[in-house]
Amino acid sequence: MPHYDWELSSYDYEIPESLIAQQPAPRRDKSRMLFLERHSGKISHHNFSDIVSLLPESSCLVINNTKVLPARLTGKRQTGGKIEALLIEEKNEGYWSAIVRKAGRIKTGERLEFCGGVLRAVAKERLEEGEWLLEFEEPECLKERLEKVGLPPLPPYIKRQNASDLHNAKDRERYQTCFASKPGAIAAPTAGLHFTPEILAKIRNRGIEILEVTLHVGLGTFSSIDEEDIRKHKMHAEFFSVSAQTISQLQIFQQNQQCIIGLGTTSVRVLETLALKNFQVSSGWTDIFIYPPHKFRIVNGLLTNFHLPKSTLLILVSAFCGRNFILGAYQQAATEKYRFLSYGDCMMIL
Repeated sequence: MPHYDWELSSYDYEIPESLIAQQPAPRRDKSRMLFLERHSGKISHHNFSDIVSLLPESSCLVINNTKVLPARLTGKRQTGGKIEALLIEEKNEGYWSAIVRKAGRIKTGERLEFCGGVLRAVAKERLEEGEWLLEFEEPECLKERLEKVGLPPLPPYIKRQNASDLHNAKDRERYQTCFASKPGAIAAPTAGLHFTPEILAKIRNRGIEILEVTLHVGLGTFSSIDEEDIRKHKMHAEFFSVSAQTISQLQIFQQNQQCIIGLGTTSVRVLETLALKNFQVSSGWTDIFIYPPHKFRIVNGLLTNFHLPKSTLLILVSAFCGRNFILGAYQQAATEKYRFLSYGDCMMIL
């Protein structure tokens, strides 16, 4: 294994700011798709809707059905000072860890008000830098109220003027897959944003199985790597769940040597976690970090968006098809003016 495949700087590339998609495509399935063939090294350009014919016969597409919580909250302190919170994880009923911006002088026990007073919480304990444990009033109504007043937790590179920006209505719908059903994520599994019910129906009509897993996307998926030796990076654990029926179907596909395609890096991480544990667990917490030379035990194909430089996501994709191949494909995508990151275009790798 070349030593530089473990160096963070080896996963850097220049991303022109003009290529970072600020808005979703006019229609979900109108994005572009780069098609990479691992064995031949061939790269071709397609519309996303071509996926229906490009998926291999008798293959299986595994989707992540997590649903994004509107976990971004604008608020104020008792002093009137403005704050903004991103809810990360529910520790116990009503108790959430949260990244709180402008939180420098918050005191333990201070009462905080969010979304015009619809939500109230007490700052219980400072956890890590910028992170607090918040105890919300009336926790039994919290998720219902979040759906009404919370804002989509868009990544920071998608610029919105302010919390009341008109785009938020569109973001609430479009920063969510059409098959999202299990609330709990704080970021979207963005490779799924291209799909429509019609595309999914056409895939099924070809006889291709669509199986669902759940991974609640959290800090583990998008937190930055601080170590130059990527092997020292520790992922935040994220919760996953898979039905017994799905596990049984996956095992049959694997035994029959049929192609199993992960929709997004989050689905891949669930699949590889299951395989590493010999399918003996169906739910729990995974902190799997996939980097070269990871031996993929179950995943044969991957549909994914274009990711940030030096990210765990780019490293996972590099482990799947080779660092040089993927960086060359990114360069070609930039030349062809593909749209990058969460609201951008995608690539399929087989």
